[in-house]
This record gives sequence, structure tokens and C-alpha cells, in this order.
Amino acid sequence: ALPGHLLRGLLPLLTIFHLERAEDAARRAGLSTQPIWRKLWDDVMKTRPPNSESITCWRKKFLETFFSNVLHGVLDVSSDWRLHDRHFSPLLHSSPHVSQLTLCNMLQGAVELTAEHNHKVLENLAASLRVLKFQHLLSCDRSIRRSLVLLLHRLIHHGSVSQVSMCSWPVPDTVLLVLILTMSAGFWRSGNALACHGSPCGLCREEDKAQSQESAQEGAERGCSAEWEGSGAENQKRSPKEAHACMTSVLSGPRSPPLQSPACEETSSEVPCGHTSIQGGSSHRSSSEQLLSCHPIPRKIRRRQKPAVGRKRRCLRRSRGHYADPEDLYDFVFTVAREDNSGLLDKIGTTEGENTENWTSSSPRLPCTGHAGCKKRGGPAGTLSLKAAHRFRSVSTLELFSIPLTGETCRTLSNLLSSWVSLENLVLSYNGLNANISCILSGLRALSRHPECRFRVLRVSDMFSHMPCMELVRFVLSALPQLHTLSVSFDLKNQLEGSRPEASLSCSEAEIPESCLEVLEIRFPREPLHTAFLLPVLKASKSLQQLSLDSATLPCPQELGLLLEVLKECTPNLKKLSFHDVNLAEHQKEVLLLLQDPGLQEITFSFCRLFESSTAEFLSEIINTVKRNSSLKSLKLPGNRLGNHRLVALADIFSEDSSSSLCQLDVSSNCIKPDGLLEFTKKLEGHFQQRGGQLPFTHLRLFQNWLDQDAETAQEALRRLRAVCSVVNDAWDSSQAFADYISVM
Repeated sequence: ALPGHLLRGLLPLLTIFHLERAEDAARRAGLSTQPIWRKLWDDVMKTRPPNSESITCWRKKFLETFFSNVLHGVLDVSSDWRLHDRHFSPLLHSSPHVSQLTLCNMLQGAVELTAEHNHKVLENLAASLRVLKFQHLLSCDRSIRRSLVLLLHRLIHHGSVSQVSMCSWPVPDTVLLVLILTMSAGFWRSGNALACHGSPCGLCREEDKAQSQESAQEGAERGCSAEWEGSGAENQKRSPKEAHACMTSVLSGPRSPPLQSPACEETSSEVPCGHTSIQGGSSHRSSSEQLLSCHPIPRKIRRRQKPAVGRKRRCLRRSRGHYADPEDLYDFVFTVAREDNSGLLDKIGTTEGENTENWTSSSPRLPCTGHAGCKKRGGPAGTLSLKAAHRFRSVSTLELFSIPLTGETCRTLSNLLSSWVSLENLVLSYNGLNANISCILSGLRALSRHPECRFRVLRVSDMFSHMPCMELVRFVLSALPQLHTLSVSFDLKNQLEGSRPEASLSCSEAEIPESCLEVLEIRFPREPLHTAFLLPVLKASKSLQQLSLDSATLPCPQELGLLLEVLKECTPNLKKLSFHDVNLAEHQKEVLLLLQDPGLQEITFSFCRLFESSTAEFLSEIINTVKRNSSLKSLKLPGNRLGNHRLVALADIFSEDSSSSLCQLDVSSNCIKPDGLLEFTKKLEGHFQQRGGQLPFTHLRLFQNWLDQDAETAQEALRRLRAVCSVVNDAWDSSQAFADYISVM
């Protein structure tokens, strides 16, 4: 209740505990705490955060980073008086603000978070955390893996984590990798006791109890309904009071007997391991039929009985005082990595008319890890379907960066992908896939046929390409027509000369089914861009809105013109077009045609050597073309050797006679010096005044220019520019960059 002027003076003197508590009061008084949190960042973290210009809430940014640093032991709370408060628990009070968390090395953070004294911290993270990252992981012992299991189970299966990312793992531990993948996919064997400090998972127990009660309640209602209908004539003779008493007696009776007879109880209470499999053969079906024969059960209840069998067996073991051996927690994962996937590519997605039931029955199978003597029917001995595992909530985004994936791991991932219906985004970057990409695509193809599939984004990048880029794009779109975004990126062709086939003419003749593709990004490993190979892809992608072509070579001068014709004919909805590292020095006519296209809203010519051999007339034509184009919103020209004089000339795009709607201009990496930037600023200010302070121009990007050569002039230019538009730049050392350039020449 302090007056605003007193609160304003008090806020900088508070510890972060009291600053947090004063947040609402400051908001009511119309005061912003953002400058205080920003100063806290500078004083405590002593680093400049990446993409600082995009940070909208410094409070959240500080507390999230503070949590991570305290968890990993890199920040001492006693180092600053504002962090030290007897009422303040660092992890507990900052955890509600954590939406992204990174665990590294030996997973010490997982051990700390699953400790008993951090129970409330874990509960907070389960509600707030959305992105879980693993970085630079090392092999760890079983006790640490057990902590990781508990953490993943709480944060993914019973939490809000929607994205799992793993990166920088040069020699991955197969067991640990498959453990994370399996639990991210929502799979865990139903026979496992996910124990926390010696007791089963409380949330799982509550869910089992709720489902059991729901099934019992519905069973009682069905029994009641049958009895009520069977005695309809008698009820009609009764008084309303007597009828109500009859109904009450039926509903209050025992709920279990209506579901099954004593014979059924005996059958379901001592279920052998073989009966836990969905594909368990005749034994499983006979027990189910015996259970269902006791009372007619609607179809939706019949589906519930399958996991209920596994739960009943678990509860029986617990009632006898036997919890699963600690080693059982990892049996499932150990065997997933050693599974036999022979014939996988032949099994998945071979029949176009295959329905959901057939698709499920032909899904990849994993080795059984049940009791000794377990015998399966309807398949190889010792195997069980993934559906025999308990299915929990799963994540929607999976990212794997710089993690080598062996053929065995790829087959395991393919198995998981085939039924990962919640998956929307998959990013595979520098995993050394090579020919194993076909295995991944097989799993995704099976997934795409699932009626509940949500998969929309696939990004694949690697050092070497196993096949020509356009051929891979064609295969992906043929297998996954529902994709919205596809990104394919390779640095080099296959390292073995002649081991990679070149694109054949059949690639240009093959038909591709109509797709939902909206974004297509291709980075060629210095391959020639043949429009004929791109044509079937564009024809099938009528919804395409964004196209990016990177590091391609143009085999002949007419190739770019052919591409523009195809784009105009096949992609009427194209809004964004990007060329990166494509030599356009001799294609000035095509560049001008693109700039005057009324359908394009964003055009990028990045490191395309536009002005390498151009004349002053070409620059004037570019300016006049953009001035007449009212649909173009963003023009990005990084790395095209603009220099000072061309930058100054570009200011005329915003002159008084211009009809341009350009609001974003990127001139990064263009050898711009402070005096040139200042002259550009003065010219822009003149146009700004002529148009009565109304310019569409809002954003200017200036990364990696030579502004450090005269700091004073650069600061003046930037200060005046920021009065006209938003400017994004960096502290770039041009002399060091030039030295690096010389060193690699």
C-alpha cells in the first residue's frame, strides 16, 4: 500500500525474494520492475544473453537462468546480498518461472531434483517446464539412471514437457539414449514399479484407482440398467417411493460382481506374463472372451480391459509385498537397443489399403523382458509388442543434434516413431544417418497412416548426403504427404567418390501425390539445381508459402529463368523466397523480376554476389523496382558487398514519391563503415520529415559490419537511427574477422 514514489525508490533495495512479492504491488502502481531485473542480470550473471533484443521479460529470464546455475552449482547465492535471504529457497522460489531446463554431463541435476527435499521443486517444474534439454552427456551408473527415470516420468508422463532435445553427444551411451527416447515417446513397461523412495508412483496409483472406480461405476450402472429394465412391468405397479428404494438398493450393492463371475476373477488375478501382450495369441483372447462372457460390455469398456489385466497383476504383486526388482526398471530399455528388426522395411507401410488394426498388428516388436519361462504365441519366442508397455503422455517435439545414430539405434527410433501419435516436430541434425535415413522414414510412414497422427515438421541435416537432395525430398513427400515443413540440408556429397548415385531423369518424371507442404528448405551440397527435378515437387505442393534454396549451383544461364516460370505457374501462394550462397552475379534480369513479383512479401539474397560485376544502373533499377512494389515487406541483402555508397543509395526506397511498404531491411555483412551509416541515417531522416514522420520502415539489421573502426561516429549514427526505426547490431571485431579470413585463404 506504499505510494508510488516511495515504492519506486524501495524496489532497487529489495532482495529477489521480496522483489518477487512486490511484483503485483508495483504493477498496480504502474511501475515496471524490468530495469531492476535487467540490472540484476548484469550484476549477477555478468554475461550478455544471446538474442537479448528479443527478451520480453527480464524477470523470467533471470529466474530461469538463476535456477539452472544454482542447480548445477555454478552460482553461489552468498555472492550477492540480493540473492541471500533466510526466507528464500533458491530452487523452490525460482522453479515456477522455469520453462526450459538443460541437464548435462553426469546428470547431477536429475539426482538433485528427484531428492526427497526437492519434492515441491519437482512439482513446480511439472507444471511450468516445456523444454527439456540434454547436453554433453556421459555414461552414468544405475542409481543415476533411476533418478533420470523418475524425473522423466514426472516431467513428461505426468507433467507439461512438450519438447526433448539432445545435443553434443559424440559417443552416446546406447542404454541411456534409448531410455530417454523411449520415455519421451511415452512408453514404459507396465510391469515396472516406478518407485519413488520405496513407494510406487502416486500419480500412477491414483490414475489406476480412478480408472478402476470408473469401470466399476459403469459396470454397476449397466447391471442396474439391466435389472431395472428386466423388472419394468413390476416397477410400473410400484409407487414412486418404492421404485426409488429399489433403484437405491441396486446402486448401493457390490460393484465388482457385475463385472465378472468368480471364475473370471480367478482367471484375471493370476495372469501369466504371456497374457500381458496385445499380440499374446489364443491364451490372451480366451481369457478376454471368458471375462467378456460374464456380462455384456460396450466396445469402449472392452478396450479398457487390456491394460487393466496388467494393472491387476501389478497390484497382486504389491499386495504380496513384492515390488519389482530395481534391475527391472531398465530391462525394457536394455532389450529395446538389442531388438531384432529383421524385415522391418518390408513390414511397414507396404500395403496402401491397410487399416488401423492391421497397421497395429504389423508394428515392430521388442524382445520380451518378462519372467523366466514366458512363452509367446503368434510370433517369435520371447518377443512382445510395444503396446505391451504402459503408454503414458509423450512429447510433441524431438530434436537430436550431433549424436551419431547407429543402424541399431535408428531401428529402435523407427519402432518408436511408428506409433508416436503426439509427435509434431522431428529434428535430426548431424547424426551420420547415411542409408539409415530410409529406416527413419519407414517409421514415419507408418506413423502417417495412424488416424491420430499430428506429424507436421521434419528437419534433416548432415555432413554427407547419401543421395541427391531432390531425390530425398521426393521420397519424403511421397511417404509423408501431410507434412507442412520439410528442411533438408547437407554440407558435402558422400566422402567416397562414386558411392552416391547421381539424380536420374526418372526423378523428374516421377509423380508425387498432392501434399500439404507450406515450407520447403533445401541446402544442396554444391549440387546443380535442375528445375526439372524440382518441378514434380512444386506441382505437388500447391500450398507452398516459403521456399529456401541454399548452396546450389546453376548449371546454365537459363536455369534461374526456368525456375521463376515454374514458381509462377505452380506456387500461387508463395510468400517468401530465399537464395543463400547462390551466385546471381550474372542473373540481374531474374533478380529484378523477383523484386517486382506482387505475390512475394519477403525476398532474401544472402551472399549471392549481387553487385560483384554490376553497374550503377543495376542498383538504380533495384531501388525503382522496390519503390513501385507495395506488397514487398522484407528485403534481406546480407553479404552482397554493398559498401557505403550503395547503402546510402538504398535510403531512396523510402523517398516521398515511393509506394513501397518495405518495413524490414537486412544489410548485415556488407562492409559498411560508420561514416557511411551516418550518411544513410541523415538521408533517411530527410525522407522521414518529408513524409510527415510516417515511414513504413521499422527494422534495420546491421550485424557484422565495420562499425568498430570509428566508435564515436557509429554511436551517433545508431542513436539517430533508433529515433526512426528499430536497429539490431552487434559488437563485432572486424580486424579479427579479417585476420581469420586471411589465415584460411
